Amino acid sequence: MATINLKRIDDDYQFVTTDEAGQTMTMDIPVDQGGHGNGVRPMQAILSALGGCSGVDVVMILKKQKEAIEIFEMEINGERQVGKEPALWETIHIVFKLKGTMTQERAEKACALSMDKYCSVAATLRAAGANITWTVEIL
Repeated sequence: MATINLKRIDDDYQFVTTDEAGQTMTMDIPVDQGGHGNGVRPMQAILSALGGCSGVDVVMILKKQKEAIEIFEMEINGERQVGKEPALWETIHIVFKLKGTMTQERAEKACALSMDKYCSVAATLRAAGANITWTVEIL
């Protein structure tokens, strides 16, 4: 079982989360919403989790295929529902950017396996109604 402890660390909206291994993340909201902007916004943390989850998958798949990875980056853009509370992620687009020994075809296959089969965060977001698309760029 995963356990996250959350603690408020200022008089407004800044929190720090700590997992069972002692890893931390600071969250806050923007100044124009009453926060101080001193942390990741909670909904952006979900996009970061999507990137981390899929990133682990893709790197693991490419390593198993004995591909050298010189650069691995992702750009993740999302749009939330308008006029709804809660405002869920409606559309998400990921650009996987890779450089190494892999071909375009191998990189796309690794990303497809992650996004369609292995990434639990992607599956969770899809179950909540998000439309996730992605492309691959070989640098």
